[in-house]
Amino acid sequence: MFRLALHWQILIGMVVGGAVGVGLNVFASTSRVVITEGLPADLDRLEITDSTDGTQFRLLASDQTARTLFVGHADGAAEGVEVFGSLKELRASEPALASLYVSQGMSQAHRWGDRFKRLGGLFLRLLKMVAVPLIVTSLASGVLGLGGTASLGRMFSRTLGYYLATSMLAIITGLVVVNIVRPGLGANGLPQAGAAEPVAAEGLGEVLFSQIEAMIPENPFAALVEPNFLSIIAFTIGFSIFAMLAGGEIASAVRKAAETAFAVMMAMTTAIIRLAPAGVLFLMASVTATQGLAVFRSLAFYMVAVALALGFHAVVTLPAIVWFFARRNPLAYAKAMSPALLTAFSSASSNGTLPLTLSCVEHRAGVRNRTASFVLPLGATINMDGTALYEAVAVLFIAQLHFGEMLPLSQQIVVAITALLASVGAAGIPHAGLVMMAIILQAVGLPAESQGIILAVDRILDMMRTSVNVWSDSCGCAVVDALEEASA
Repeated sequence: MFRLALHWQILIGMVVGGAVGVGLNVFASTSRVVITEGLPADLDRLEITDSTDGTQFRLLASDQTARTLFVGHADGAAEGVEVFGSLKELRASEPALASLYVSQGMSQAHRWGDRFKRLGGLFLRLLKMVAVPLIVTSLASGVLGLGGTASLGRMFSRTLGYYLATSMLAIITGLVVVNIVRPGLGANGLPQAGAAEPVAAEGLGEVLFSQIEAMIPENPFAALVEPNFLSIIAFTIGFSIFAMLAGGEIASAVRKAAETAFAVMMAMTTAIIRLAPAGVLFLMASVTATQGLAVFRSLAFYMVAVALALGFHAVVTLPAIVWFFARRNPLAYAKAMSPALLTAFSSASSNGTLPLTLSCVEHRAGVRNRTASFVLPLGATINMDGTALYEAVAVLFIAQLHFGEMLPLSQQIVVAITALLASVGAAGIPHAGLVMMAIILQAVGLPAESQGIILAVDRILDMMRTSVNVWSDSCGCAVVDALEEASA
């Protein structure tokens, strides 16, 4: 029986989901309801106007005084209106209003978007379910398969060298593009930063040291439960090294157990991957149904700058590296990785996509397990080309808005170096992107809360940069595998 290849199934799911979401956004994104019953005792009337650009609550009290609340980004609210950045914030302050909104005031686009998000979330939960055991078993089998600490040291140095080099190239690309496009100069009608929750900036040294601490888990089993990927990777590599040093039957038994468990986890992962087209459909439908258009118009040049920089790095820089160092056809390699790349785009989660990335690299791209099982888990934790590029562009954009001119070259060099170091140090930190941006903003004398200006479009750009992150990790596998094979 004829069966479409997986990447075509995922692409079709993405297109169908996007079309459904856009249809809901265009035709069912606005609703207005007037509620007079079931209200708190101090209210006579409640009007809820919901759209994908924000939700307005007009409250008429028993004493005829009026009050207006707005949920969404501050640019969509009138002056003097109480603004809540999210439904979660409203629920914490006004739980009764939040409940009425969910039960009666939500537009069909929001309602179906939430349903699609929950259905797509089931697919992501399945991927996350296998992520930790897959990392442990693949990494252990890969390290033990190297045959000695010399091979491990050589592969680690090559992997780290690739990650640092490509991250720096990505940042330079971002700086060049933002200097050419200059999206922050002359921009009008942009969202205000007041709707965002500012993230305090730690010192860069403190962030990097915290990552060293994270590499030494107080309780390895707790690291598995959280999960803290940097702790998991460090402990698994350490355990595997000492198993090799123990040698003899001990090393053989540990290696056999790791390879057996890895085979089971790959079989489970392969079964879950068959659900990818449906998962991608629901995730894309959720995003496109609930994203408003007004904020995208106001940040259009900024989005263009980010997309151009990410596109150049993904389409020119990384394929050139694959061509020259791995001696592979970049188009064929991208086709082999397309299921993982499309899933990364729709889910915006590189850690969540890791099981699929491992499967594609080994079974579709033909990279050896000993390489993929070492390079990919490490890359998903510390290699963030797309994120580093995005943060550099975002900070320069904010600086253009704040100062009304370009940052001098010396300050741009500070941005580049800080972004490179923070892209490694931010791994494993909650809200790593926001923390990382706050560090870079602090380094060039910009207020941390100014990141709120760009958070309105962060989800869409997050999908793009996550795909670039996964693509860079995949290219790293091909490069390191080729170098290892040449030196064998």
